Order: sequence, then structure tokens, then C-alpha cells
Amino acid sequence: MDKINDRILQALSRDGRISNLDLAEKVGLSPSACLRRVQDLERRGVIVGYRAVLNRAAMGTGFTAYVAVGLNSHTKASQEAFERAMAAAPEVVECHNITGAIEYILRVEVADLAAYKSFHTDVLGTLAHVNAITSYVVMGSPKDERA
Repeated sequence: MDKINDRILQALSRDGRISNLDLAEKVGLSPSACLRRVQDLERRGVIVGYRAVLNRAAMGTGFTAYVAVGLNSHTKASQEAFERAMAAAPEVVECHNITGAIEYILRVEVADLAAYKSFHTDVLGTLAHVNAITSYVVMGSPKDERA
């Protein structure tokens, strides 16, 4: 990685649809050199995809909560069962296995509080290995740079 690749990645992170011509101009390269670098970054797995930034409220899923989940059993089977359940839950847009007092942090996006209560009760509340659930409701996101 060098400074030019860093600038390419920053520009693509802000606007994944930028044309190669505009990107080359922004980072100070010829279009062909810029394209070679982008293709190399893709080939090496530095760039793994391009995404649209979505307005969740316009899609009807404007209620977001981060959920800390503790398991009552720390076995591989318990973790795998929990992870399978979260992979199958459309409300869960992120699931991270973490260190600390609890095992998982989830990002849950649903329509409203009633939909979240349903997820909390009917999905998390039915999993045998879950013993602790703490919800953190997002009231605003002054900085969110996820794609």
C-alpha cells in the first residue's frame, strides 16, 4: 500500500460509482494507471465489492438497535447454533463475535419498536443458549461511514 492507493480507496469509499476518469484525476494518475491499480486492489482482495448506501427509513426499516447477547454455554456448538439463527434472521444486518462480558453484538434494523419487540421475543427469546440480551436503541447517527 502506498499513498496513491490510499487516496484511491478513500475516493472509492466515498463514491463507489465514480468514473475511472474522475478517479484518476482525483488521485493524480493517468486513467490507464488508475485502472490498473484499482484492478490490482480488487485482485488482491483489498477491494472486495461495491455497495449502494441505502436510506433505511425510506425502505421501512428505520428503527436500529445494537443488541449485546450473552450465551449460557461457551461451546462451539452453542456458538454455531446462535450464528446459524442470526444468519437466518433478516432483521440482523450485522453479527459480530466479540471479546468481553458478552459473546455477540448484533445490528438489528426493523420498521419500528413493535417489530423490534417481536424480534426480541420471537427470535432471540426462543434460542436456548441465549441468557442475556441488552438492547441499545439508536437515536441518531451523526457519523456512519458504512457502505
